[in-house]
Amino acid sequence: MREEPTWRIPVGVLGLFVALIIYAVLVAVFVSDIIGSWPVFWQTLVYIVLGVIWIRPLRRFLIWMETGSWREPPKR
Repeated sequence: MREEPTWRIPVGVLGLFVALIIYAVLVAVFVSDIIGSWPVFWQTLVYIVLGVIWIRPLRRFLIWMETGSWREPPKR
């Protein structure tokens, strides 16, 4: 466990916040026009997938925030 604070955590949180806002705006602007006429079931399914898909690259980003490296630390 880290004993001293690091600059990566506040920068990472702000970066994540900005990236999620940009992602949400892009989805709202481009995807809503495309699937707006689809049945509600399919719209819901697409928005659920798009709402979860941003989590995939988050793991390496969180590792960087904690360790300063983009690679996963070795297992003990």
